[in-house]
Amino acid sequence: MSDHELLVKIAEKDVEAFKDLYKRYSKLVYALVTKIVEDEIIADTTFEEIFLIIWNKAGKYDRNSQNAYCWIITLARNKAIDTKRRKLNSTTLDEYTDDYENYMVIPHLSPHIDPLDLEMAVNISENIEKALMNLTEAQQHVIYLGMYYGFTQSEISKNLNIPIQTVSSKIRLALSSLRDNLLHGEA
Repeated sequence: MSDHELLVKIAEKDVEAFKDLYKRYSKLVYALVTKIVEDEIIADTTFEEIFLIIWNKAGKYDRNSQNAYCWIITLARNKAIDTKRRKLNSTTLDEYTDDYENYMVIPHLSPHIDPLDLEMAVNISENIEKALMNLTEAQQHVIYLGMYYGFTQSEISKNLNIPIQTVSSKIRLALSSLRDNLLHGEA
């Protein structure tokens, strides 16, 4: 059964579909969460919360997207980054409510992105890693700050002590170089 079909069944509260999705994604989601959160106890709790969110909010997955992999991984990333931010700065963040979760954690994927499934992601992961390694250190750093730390462009600007326009330019250049590396086999 495809990831898409599993999420559709989970939205209908199919326990077997949930078990299958958990088996398929638990290692990947756990690795992502521990890389972002960096605290094993908090990562364990966050990991459990992610699968609880998947169980409770699978109905928010856009069935037309056929992009279950991106939905699950983006949800895990968003939740892990939110957890990390709350650990560092709990007083400046909005209260964690259902509305907050729906807006800030649940992915709202563009219908224009190509569908990707777990098998395809595993098959291209080595190429992506190589393409990332072909970027300059500065390009890798801005991507890392944005993807793993969830920093906004303003936060990257403050962190690196450079103007926001420079950050924006570095991100555009890094993503363009990454795309070129992938498309032209420089990975």
